[in-house]
Amino acid sequence: MTVTGLPVAPTTVVLIAALNPVVIAVALAMGRRASEPQKLIVAAFVAAIAGVMLLWLGAELRIEALAKPARAAAGIFALQIVFGLFWAWLGFRFWRRQP
Repeated sequence: MTVTGLPVAPTTVVLIAALNPVVIAVALAMGRRASEPQKLIVAAFVAAIAGVMLLWLGAELRIEALAKPARAAAGIFALQIVFGLFWAWLGFRFWRRQP
């Protein structure tokens, strides 16, 4: 399999960033455990790092659906921070653990 020099479609980048299950799980879990709203930014950043790790693993295993969009990893990472912040906020707002 060879990767062509064609650009990655923006819709693909947005969909991968928005629907990455690792980002959703990590952001919800960390947002749920956050004691202050300021910690949601850290939760979003950590979730985005975990999401990029999954993207890298998929590219290394040559999974077609992840290998080609992995060329836009910087854009996916930035969008995963935004979506991770949303998921962390949901966990913080609706499913917060009470001490």
